[in-house]
Amino acid sequence: MTTRILIARHGNTFLPNETPRRVGARTDLSLVEKDRACALGRYIKNHHLLPYVIWAAPLKRTMETAQFACEAMGLDPSMIYEDHRFTEIDYGPDENKTEDEVRFRLGKKSLKDEGENLSKFSEEQIKEKGRAIIDAWNRDATVPNGWLVDPQKYIDTWVTLGKEVAEQYQDQTVMIVSSNGIIRFSPYLTGDFKTFAAEHKIKVSTGGLCIFEKENAQPYWKCAGWNIKSQE
Repeated sequence: MTTRILIARHGNTFLPNETPRRVGARTDLSLVEKDRACALGRYIKNHHLLPYVIWAAPLKRTMETAQFACEAMGLDPSMIYEDHRFTEIDYGPDENKTEDEVRFRLGKKSLKDEGENLSKFSEEQIKEKGRAIIDAWNRDATVPNGWLVDPQKYIDTWVTLGKEVAEQYQDQTVMIVSSNGIIRFSPYLTGDFKTFAAEHKIKVSTGGLCIFEKENAQPYWKCAGWNIKSQE
């Protein structure tokens, strides 16, 4: 028999005509649509992956995603429980800022730390420096300067969850609804994050689904699906 962990990212919090902002733990936005959450639920139901329990971060966007997905699965929403362990990270000075603003601040900070004279650089060059920092975050979860993120805390969260599910929910399926900053650390469940990150893009799309499976004798979890776009 197989024990499973389903990990889903919440749906969209910005309309198509809006400029997205970097939304973290201190910005509690509601979903602007429920299509992705409903598609997520339908995908799970159609692929016979119905969860025994759902844990969702206590933010509007994650709770609403869990509720709409649960509705699409035909399950009772009373099976959804708030779990603070999966609340999104805190982006510090970049909280609720546009990506242009984030890249500019990060690039400026990095150049200053390197002892560079900022007057030598154009705004676009500074943003490009910041872009490289964001690329590293998306590539291997290297935390940008100023973000209030303790990587070991999130690594421990996922490893502990894996043990908890293996011991208490053997041969069942557990679902987590969280956010992009937290989910990128979940491949530590496999025991080899470095290899996983080299083979996959660790940034998960809104409404994306990740599936981890474990047979009883296996020491680590196997990723059976990463960033599945159920709405497509």
